Amino acid sequence: DEANRLPGWQAALAPDAPKSAGGTLIAELDGRAVGFVRYGPASQPELGDAGEVKHLYVLPDHARRGIGQRLLSEAFAGLRAMGFEVAVLAVVAGNDPALGFYQAQGAERAGRFTDAGPLWRSDNLILRWAL
Repeated sequence: DEANRLPGWQAALAPDAPKSAGGTLIAELDGRAVGFVRYGPASQPELGDAGEVKHLYVLPDHARRGIGQRLLSEAFAGLRAMGFEVAVLAVVAGNDPALGFYQAQGAERAGRFTDAGPLWRSDNLILRWAL
């Protein structure tokens, strides 16, 4: 929810946020944000020392137009520029649409872990790409 996520997003998007923390890209269409991606160093120990795609979202009415694919590609470029050779992300087990999308983008399953929160406990699949 907003109260829990707002401080993290404010820190990530602050003008003085360190570049080593990663980047956020926004997809716009006709001056309207229709999607975004956030990437940077892995945030969970289970993800190892890879670069992580932390968030990828496209508005439902803009899905299947290549926006998610472009955002993911740009995140990979950002992670490569940061020196990462591997990209990972965690997907909640059972989120079949997301799994299908990422696998269509060449993701390989690389493990699983239980995220204890702080918002909710979830079973996650780890997906990876060689950069």
